Amino acid sequence: MTLRVLITNDDGIAAPGIQALARAAVDRGLDVVVAAPLEEASGTSAAMSAIEQDGQVVVREHPLAELDGVPAFGVGGSPGFIALIAVHGAFGPPPSVLLSGINRGANAGRAVLHSGTVGAAFTAAANGCRALAVSLDVLSAGEATAVSGGAAVAAAARVRDAERNWATAAHVALDLLPRLTAGPVESVLNVNSPDVPLGRLRGVRRAGLATFGQVQMTVAESGHGFVRTALEEPGQAVQPGTDLAWLADGYATVTAVRAVTEVADVNLSGLDGD
Repeated sequence: MTLRVLITNDDGIAAPGIQALARAAVDRGLDVVVAAPLEEASGTSAAMSAIEQDGQVVVREHPLAELDGVPAFGVGGSPGFIALIAVHGAFGPPPSVLLSGINRGANAGRAVLHSGTVGAAFTAAANGCRALAVSLDVLSAGEATAVSGGAAVAAAARVRDAERNWATAAHVALDLLPRLTAGPVESVLNVNSPDVPLGRLRGVRRAGLATFGQVQMTVAESGHGFVRTALEEPGQAVQPGTDLAWLADGYATVTAVRAVTEVADVNLSGLDGD
């Protein structure tokens, strides 16, 4: 039976990363449907937001270049919202797997909490659909010192998106599908690939989450009635064995992560109501 796959992202339906991922999935013989935000929705985590017209969420057909016959939709909603309605049959039979990406920029470290790419995967997994998030590291070390105005990858914009190695990230992600489908449905695979041709990829490594992201937000200025933020490098050495460390060494990374779970290491004794 052909595996049915829903592909989404947070960069928007017209982003090159989602087209590359859809093309690679079709080439692997998967049953593919694409549904992604009409506009960029980066940093939305697992938000449930949508645009309605006359009480209906906006959904528009959006054929993808060179992918005739693949159903594709631009949706007026966040990636998490799209994932949720997809598993409830909004775009045909519910998918068995959700692939989210390919994000323009690494989703690494604990900053994955804020990623719309990863948020879509978390939402799918929480609703019984196996999910994988995949991102392409377009920001090399040292390129984004004190980048302001919310444009953390501005220094990397000198490279045109069409010239980036989306196919490398897609190849890594799809090679991990057997591990994803064999694992527990509650877990998400978070995948990052360096922006290199497949032949230059040094390999794929299991990685821990760094304690910080590739960039972090700071308050650059605050005053009466306003706050101005900036994005800058954390200024800390990366920890060996983490996603950021392996990426810097030219490896793709994969981290198994799980969204909201209960923990047993907090003392709540005496509150059981017995």
